[in-house]
Amino acid sequence: MNRLSRRGFLGVLAAAGGTAALAGCGALGIDTPPGQTGDVLRSAHPLPAPYTVPLPRPATRTGTEIEIVQRVADVEILPGTRTTVWGYDGTFPGPTIETRTGRPVTVRHRNELPVPTVAHLHGGHTPPESDGWPLDLLLPVGETPSHAHMPGDLAYGTRDHHYPQNQRAATLWYHDHRMDFTGPAVYKGLAGLHLVRDEVEDALPLPRGDREIPLVVCDRSFDADAQFAYPALDRSLRRVPGVDPEWMEGVLGDCILVNGAPWPVAEVDAARHRLRLLNAANARRFSLAFEPALPIVQIGSDGGLLAAPVTHRSLDVAPGERFDVVVDFGQVPVGTEVTLVNLLGTGGTREVLRFRVVRAARDDSAVPARLSEVETLVPGPVRREFVFRRGTTGDHRGWTINGRPFDPDGSQADTRLGETEVWRFRTDVHHPVHVHLDPFQVLARNGAGPGPSDGGWKDTVDVRPGEIVDVAVRFTDYAGRYVMHCHNLEHEDMAMMATVRTR
Repeated sequence: MNRLSRRGFLGVLAAAGGTAALAGCGALGIDTPPGQTGDVLRSAHPLPAPYTVPLPRPATRTGTEIEIVQRVADVEILPGTRTTVWGYDGTFPGPTIETRTGRPVTVRHRNELPVPTVAHLHGGHTPPESDGWPLDLLLPVGETPSHAHMPGDLAYGTRDHHYPQNQRAATLWYHDHRMDFTGPAVYKGLAGLHLVRDEVEDALPLPRGDREIPLVVCDRSFDADAQFAYPALDRSLRRVPGVDPEWMEGVLGDCILVNGAPWPVAEVDAARHRLRLLNAANARRFSLAFEPALPIVQIGSDGGLLAAPVTHRSLDVAPGERFDVVVDFGQVPVGTEVTLVNLLGTGGTREVLRFRVVRAARDDSAVPARLSEVETLVPGPVRREFVFRRGTTGDHRGWTINGRPFDPDGSQADTRLGETEVWRFRTDVHHPVHVHLDPFQVLARNGAGPGPSDGGWKDTVDVRPGEIVDVAVRFTDYAGRYVMHCHNLEHEDMAMMATVRTR
């Protein structure tokens, strides 16, 4: 199936839809900051001063049967204004789902939005029918397709996703994954955390309770009416994929949001805190550090706990990556303000989040020298290479893997369950590469060893401009059809995705 036929398929779903106009965006400017692949979309609405809004915490959902309603809601993001979001349960970010290893969970998604959706559990070890194949559309409640033959597994109004939870504790996240329209859907709010816990993690003396803080970090821009500004070619988000040509490299916002709040502030004890960091931006990379300087002790990566902690002065986080870290605010006097900054940003995009150390407190937590057992993958003889670069997709410029746009009927890798392969990723510009179904281990960057933040189990790796990254990949348990793609969402929507078949 080629790109044009997919557009036709999306067209037959089209109904009268609302238009998210970028009215009043005359202040939009185009520039590419250092260390980024993407261009800045300038807000037309005044932005608040940093560190005047309290840090929110997403609601928590638990249980073995959970229903999430995808719906339109008006929420306060910029103080004193309302912004329309597409939210899981009408919030941005969506509720944090908490589950446990070995305890299967069914998450039912109900779509009350004006467009089809696809829910993907990013980092989930999930059967193919529940993974979020980009064409397995969940149609809005009450909508039926107007064409007799539709590719993909269509669901009407609701879809149940079955998660066996046969994976170790980890920080996962769920987000929309509809083919060609992931970028605008996530930008409008369809993202939330999913935490898996287990007995290994429970036995460690890590910070917990109020001292375990989820941090969903992203960037957004706003039009003159305080609505999310996104340069989609098709404002209805129904027919034509992609963005205006100026932003095909990626959409960068000028307002940094944490848990849906602009540059928030959090009051904390003078004690260790566990921070679960997710980069939920469409394209922006962050290089995070504390001022005044505090060590960032990494205890986990995308796929859960490391074998041993690793201490960083700063941490580079690409879109889709998660880092589990511990920071000791007991190292500074009570009354100190500690700011999390982005070393790749300038002005407002350098500021991220401020912690006010407001009280002395007892701290019984610790970071053990040994955290968990991490199996080392031993690669077999199969080696594959995937080249991520600009290319032609149908009738327009886009992004390709091995010179090919996404073909849901083809495959760029047919793999055997249980076998470990070496995959080599080559790039032209920054491409955060995400693999579905199972995590991998980074073997080398440019022929040298893994980078300082490459340890443990990863499902997303930041491949820098002109870089070569080798990873060990092993798929287990579930035979079927999955995808691998760039997690710069503008690149993904413009065809930088490949089908992977397991057998």
